[in-house]
Amino acid sequence: MKSILRLFTWWNGQTLNTQFWTWRNGVKVGTDDEGNQFYQNKDGTRRWVIYNGEAEASRISPEWHGWLHQTYQTPPTEAPLPRKTWEKEHLENLTGTPLAYVPSGSLRSPTPPHRADYEAWQPE
Repeated sequence: MKSILRLFTWWNGQTLNTQFWTWRNGVKVGTDDEGNQFYQNKDGTRRWVIYNGEAEASRISPEWHGWLHQTYQTPPTEAPLPRKTWEKEHLENLTGTPLAYVPSGSLRSPTPPHRADYEAWQPE
């Protein structure tokens, strides 16, 4: 079943065509903390990522994102970006998942606030 999914879907990981292209033309540059693998072609003009699991762009850290879009010419494995003490660790976009941020007062909040100054409208 997994090989059939790889043949027809791209969101579950690399397809067979991508795997063949990577095998023929790709040079592995590195792997990030989530297991995503980064490649470039032999002359370094084209760069791509093989996701470890679902293809979600927010799972790529800023360092690798900059390298993919050719903002940085050297990959983070060779020249890691300096990190500030106040910087937080990179998190993927959690919107639409149970771990998404829910502000207080939201209907999705586990404990909705009780407002004493509000009285619901009742028809006469």
